[in-house]
Amino acid sequence: MPDKNATTSSEPPSALNATAGQNGQALSPPWYYTLVIKLLKPLYRIALWRRHNKANKTGLPVADYKSEIDARYGRRYPLPPRLATATEVSERTSAFYNTLIWCHAVSLGETNTIAPMLKQMLKQGARLWITNTTQTGFARTEALFAEAIAAGQVVHTFVPVDDKAVIQKFVDNAKPDLAMFVETELWANILAVLKQSNIPSVLVNARLSQKSYDNYAKHAAVSKGMVHNLTMIIAQDADSAKRFRYLGTDVVKIRRANSLKWSTGSMQPKPLDQLRSEFATNTQALQRPIWVAGSTHDGEETAVLNAHKQLLTQPHMANALLILVPRHPERFDAVAELIEQTGLNYRRRSEQQLIDADTQVYLADTMGELGDCYELSDVALVGGSLVNIGGHNPIEAASLAKPIIMGPYTQSCHELVSELSAAGALVVVDAAEGHAQKRSNKQSATKASDGGQTPAPQSTLLQAVLQWLAYPEQAQRAGQLGAQLVAKKSDAMQKQLAMIESLLIKKQIALSAKPDPKQEPLDLDYFKVRTRSDSSDVDSGEL
Repeated sequence: MPDKNATTSSEPPSALNATAGQNGQALSPPWYYTLVIKLLKPLYRIALWRRHNKANKTGLPVADYKSEIDARYGRRYPLPPRLATATEVSERTSAFYNTLIWCHAVSLGETNTIAPMLKQMLKQGARLWITNTTQTGFARTEALFAEAIAAGQVVHTFVPVDDKAVIQKFVDNAKPDLAMFVETELWANILAVLKQSNIPSVLVNARLSQKSYDNYAKHAAVSKGMVHNLTMIIAQDADSAKRFRYLGTDVVKIRRANSLKWSTGSMQPKPLDQLRSEFATNTQALQRPIWVAGSTHDGEETAVLNAHKQLLTQPHMANALLILVPRHPERFDAVAELIEQTGLNYRRRSEQQLIDADTQVYLADTMGELGDCYELSDVALVGGSLVNIGGHNPIEAASLAKPIIMGPYTQSCHELVSELSAAGALVVVDAAEGHAQKRSNKQSATKASDGGQTPAPQSTLLQAVLQWLAYPEQAQRAGQLGAQLVAKKSDAMQKQLAMIESLLIKKQIALSAKPDPKQEPLDLDYFKVRTRSDSSDVDSGEL
């Protein structure tokens, strides 16, 4: 197994360098992997039941339990999606026309990342079968593709468990022409069944951190089979491309393109006037300094609320508004309790309460409205970065021309953060209290493993928010710089789409190609040999 400096080597480690399966046949996972999956299946079902039971008791949003079990365990599947009507398709000549694409996006972030590409495929006449793993991802897909699902052009289910029999049943039912997996979602049996069924599989927007690479490298037999069974890997950064190569991926399978997250800005929110009427009692309630803390995690809300309380004591900021958007719905009530303890005047969106002139904190405890909240704000804090989560996608806020604040933990999106920071559209601030020491202990490892491109903290959270709210012209200029950078790199989706389309074209050519008669073997049993005494008439098929 390579050490932490493996990414600087020009050759992959010899232990993983050999190319598996030179004959092109699928590589099945080792017996122990299959055994583990068999043992985990009943335990996973128990975990699902407990989650549904808890959700029903607490009122949290959750999908139908029976439908989820049917999909995950291959009991029952809906009919495949239908072809859209002619008026719904803009490009009938596209390779995507009337093809069925299976796309798996694990959770909320992956769903938001891949959604613009999937919508482009729909415009070109593709039929989609979308699967998710988590409840938040499932709910987001339902919201983003509601019309297409209702029209039958998209079928949406939970992903089947990675059991060969279950996967084979799913594939036989869906009959996809191509399978797409978003970022780093690899399952050995799924990829083996797809390979055996001659269905191309693509890992789009692929990212492989050093930590993930180390985990995969520990199980080389499983990892080697998975990358062998994949048809194409579209890496979103050079380091990820190298790490996939070190796992044993053939060079010809690896492509390089900018992250699809640069293209997520194409999903625009509602018009501003409409948003104001939907979120506030009147226009005047929003005519004040507003900042949003989006996709926050445990530990971040406390830091954000403390900063807001201090902000309200500053000159000209006494009427400032914080819009708080927690990442996970199961934490909504806990965050409401935190706000309650601060003594700040707050409203909850889930209770259909609107922002008024006295509202100091607005808890946006609903799903699918983060972009709307960004649009209403003057400054955007992107969560998952003040604590060691890795940072969430800042592109949506940048595309809306909002100046961005993030904490030091941005290893999941360090290239995006680095470029936005260099453009003057983003500032990095100190970690939440109690988390700074953790970062100090891991900082050198993070730099070595993920390129060291995340800028060092430049200020505290309060200082950054105050700076941009107090100087709106400066904030607007920073936001415009970010929007310009996003526009410049927004072709990432088209480039990855073209790579996927090339696989479909190749497959379609192979299926439509007619064999050359000159290359066909001669069937000597078909011909009869006649003698001179035979009739001069030659019957068909005689020599």
